[in-house]
Amino acid sequence: MDSIISDSQLAYHLALFGAYIAVGLTSIGSLIGCCYAGGAALGCWKRAYQENKPAPFALSIFAGAPLSQTIYAMILMVMLIGKTTPESPALLSHFLMGTFGGIILTIAAIFQGKIGAIACDMYSDSNKGFGNAITIVGIVETVALFATIFAAMAI
Repeated sequence: MDSIISDSQLAYHLALFGAYIAVGLTSIGSLIGCCYAGGAALGCWKRAYQENKPAPFALSIFAGAPLSQTIYAMILMVMLIGKTTPESPALLSHFLMGTFGGIILTIAAIFQGKIGAIACDMYSDSNKGFGNAITIVGIVETVALFATIFAAMAI
């Protein structure tokens, strides 16, 4: 065995591992992002209850936004698995697409959660600017969507 490429079974399993790692990493990122934004939403709701104000349910949108990256990772995984066969000459690239796609989606989920936390604080204080806040959350979403689309185009 001179390299990973010369052992077809190892290359095949690494390619599958890359597809699975995309979902695993991204799930961790979505969890972290949801914890950031969800914690901020809970804090804002607590403050609203203490001040006898209505708690804006719209904050749950910010808290759940990082979940979509896991869906994108599932799409990437399904596409990679569908194109991965032991005879495929692109097994190493499939492994790298899954791994780096997972890293990009993980980072997007974490930062979307951080932006969602700031958005919760902003919106809960004034009940204004929801459209502005969701636009910024959507910009991060667009990066994740582009990463998924570009990886899919390369498969």
